[in-house]
Amino acid sequence: MNVLVVGAGGREHALCWKLNESERVDRILAAPGNGGTAREAENVAVRDDDIDGLIALAKAEQVGLVVVGPEAPLVAGLADALAAEGIPCFGPCAYAAQLEGSKAFAKDVMRAAGVPTAAYQVFDEPEAARAYIRQKGAPLVVKADGLAAGKGVVVAKTVDEALAAIDDMMVRKSFGAAGARVVVEEALSGEEASFLAFCDGEHYALLPSAQDHKAAYEGDTGPNTGGMGAYSPAPVLPQEKYAETAELCIRPILRHLAASGHPFKGVLYAGLMFTKDGPMVLEYNVRFGDPECQPLLMRLDSDLVEIMFACAEGRLTPDMVQVKPETAICVVLAAPGYPGSYPKGMEISGLDAIETGADKLPGVKVFQAGTKVEADRTVTSGGRVLGVTALGATLAEAKARAYEAVAKVGFEGCYFRRDIGDKGIARSGQ
Repeated sequence: MNVLVVGAGGREHALCWKLNESERVDRILAAPGNGGTAREAENVAVRDDDIDGLIALAKAEQVGLVVVGPEAPLVAGLADALAAEGIPCFGPCAYAAQLEGSKAFAKDVMRAAGVPTAAYQVFDEPEAARAYIRQKGAPLVVKADGLAAGKGVVVAKTVDEALAAIDDMMVRKSFGAAGARVVVEEALSGEEASFLAFCDGEHYALLPSAQDHKAAYEGDTGPNTGGMGAYSPAPVLPQEKYAETAELCIRPILRHLAASGHPFKGVLYAGLMFTKDGPMVLEYNVRFGDPECQPLLMRLDSDLVEIMFACAEGRLTPDMVQVKPETAICVVLAAPGYPGSYPKGMEISGLDAIETGADKLPGVKVFQAGTKVEADRTVTSGGRVLGVTALGATLAEAKARAYEAVAKVGFEGCYFRRDIGDKGIARSGQ
């Protein structure tokens, strides 16, 4: 059958790569795709926010499964539009996608479902938000309610920083309509982990834990990014805690949404903070994380198409998800200036040699994110450009292999964090 992957990042390259392993797949289309998906699929010039265009493409190419990478098309109702045409989709309906599309909706669902999360208040007027901040004191977290490309969150260490965030979001409207409403919540401290589960509306099948690195620079310093690297598993959430954690943050959400008449089908991502009082949910995403997707799919030892169809058709079982015992790590190579403004069009060197040539390294895959093909060259087209991903028997081994590969690829001015995985190595000792 034909599969359509929607999106243009490193996550979508990883999805195309993994879907290609399935014997059920004839062709993969990527809309709009990137330089990496062009190696695994046929790129089609349809934007990921063009719902009508994506529906027309799926019908014209007789697509048997649509896999939605980013959150925006799901929030905009792509899954609902596909359902109306009888086309199977891996991704939740627009109502359920509000778990990511609206911070206020997510917090209200967590409260109703009994999921542990930080205390919060929702504000539609800046003056009320300011009064609350002055009353509560710092530290606080200020979040734009809507989608803001991962940038609409400010961890304010002082009252003045929190007030400035309100002015930025609600008065200056730096995030547009996304900041018209804000959530102000208590700041939690601890170590973070990502916990993802395939869901069919009622049942779930767990993926291993992972940990993302959001800050731009070593030691978790610098501005927040979309993610500078990730590894799996995360020792802060060991396998023996998976079932207990799922009962805390996955099952209650599935039960609540099913009871609301909008069962969640797709992958549910819980961002957790492990505090002194136990795990608390920071946020939910309604799709694979990027770059968490890359190490998770490197470890997945099952047919991804079969899992996604089981989610869409309501017949998922936990044993469908089998995972390699190795650890996996992904190191992101970013353009100079990212997450601010950055140049584009720089030629990327070393890709072919590391994957198919003399420098080929075992257990390594370079996933492309902000890339495009120009003539016979692959050049940069985004802020996060490459996700160098490696398997290893231990996290330390996977890290060494990934950074060996990082040294063989690059482009002018590229930068990367050198401490991806260090927290896990310190915690696990290997």
